[in-house]
This record gives sequence, structure tokens and C-alpha cells, in this order.
Amino acid sequence: MNFKETTLDYGEIEQGSEPLRKFKFTNTGDAPLIISNASGSCGCTVPEWPKEPIAPGKSSTIDVRYDTNRPGAFTKTVTLTSNEEGKTKVLTIKGIVKTKPQPESAPAIQNSPLGAPQKSNVKG
Repeated sequence: MNFKETTLDYGEIEQGSEPLRKFKFTNTGDAPLIISNASGSCGCTVPEWPKEPIAPGKSSTIDVRYDTNRPGAFTKTVTLTSNEEGKTKVLTIKGIVKTKPQPESAPAIQNSPLGAPQKSNVKG
């Protein structure tokens, strides 16, 4: 199993942005490749992998989704288990999730001419 890249850098991304990245690989062996498991290093990293055997010389992808609602720098891994010699392969994702800018709040009503306090002429 030969990966085009084993580390994918998301770069700086905005909070809540597209979480999907794809690791492309080719079965460089002489037998069908069977990936039996792919596990993320935390619940925020969710991999999907081909469940069918990959024929020699054929390519496929490992899809990885990271929870981009978590601001800050991150480095996470996905560990693949297969029938390949050496058994496991580790893929890495990294990047920085920037906090989404908050919209400016509307001015308080009391600061507008329409919201100025009024005197009451009610006599009781």
C-alpha cells in the first residue's frame, strides 16, 4: 500500500468549514489488499475506508473527517490495519481551526432615539 501523502495539512481553516480530506493510495502488492480497520486517534477524527479488497495496481482513498467546530491547532492520526506485510500504517492530519467571527450585535434599544425613556403623566 503506497500513499501519495501520509500527512495532509488542512492549513488555516474557519470553524465549521468542510471537514473532509482524502488520502489516495495504490495497492503496490501482488495480492488483493484488505483494509480491516481504520481508527482515528480521537472521536473528532472519523475515517472511512474501502471495505472491498483492492486489486494489485488499483487505487482507492481513505476519507477522513475532522470536527472543524473545535478551534485551535490540531494534529491527529488514523491507524490502518490491513493484510499487508507490516500490518499497520499511520496517516496524519493537521491544521489550525480559526474561531468563526461573531456577527456584530445590534445596538441596544436604550441607545437609540426610539428607545429613549419617556416620562409618564399617569396620576394615581
